[in-house]
Amino acid sequence: MMKHSELKKQALKRQGVKAIYDELEPEFFLLRELLKARKKVGLTQSEIAKRMGTKAPAITRLESSLSSGQHSPSIATLKKYASALECHLEIKLIANTDANCITNE
Repeated sequence: MMKHSELKKQALKRQGVKAIYDELEPEFFLLRELLKARKKVGLTQSEIAKRMGTKAPAITRLESSLSSGQHSPSIATLKKYASALECHLEIKLIANTDANCITNE
């Protein structure tokens, strides 16, 4: 049986796969941040759902949608998720080059 890391390494060698993978990095990053925050606070998906006034499957869909890249949650939904964790949502523009963006980190 092939390990996930081996499968990923092999897949990224295929033409076009790396480009698609790289395009999804913002979604993967956001998902990692959501999961890390939820774990740090120690809440389950059900507990987050209750705090957001929704059902656990909605949280499962939210978290899985970020890993699939097939659906982007609204900012309002992300703000509710953050609030349920007693956090706030921060969105920044980061310059790729010397572009005239607000933040250049």
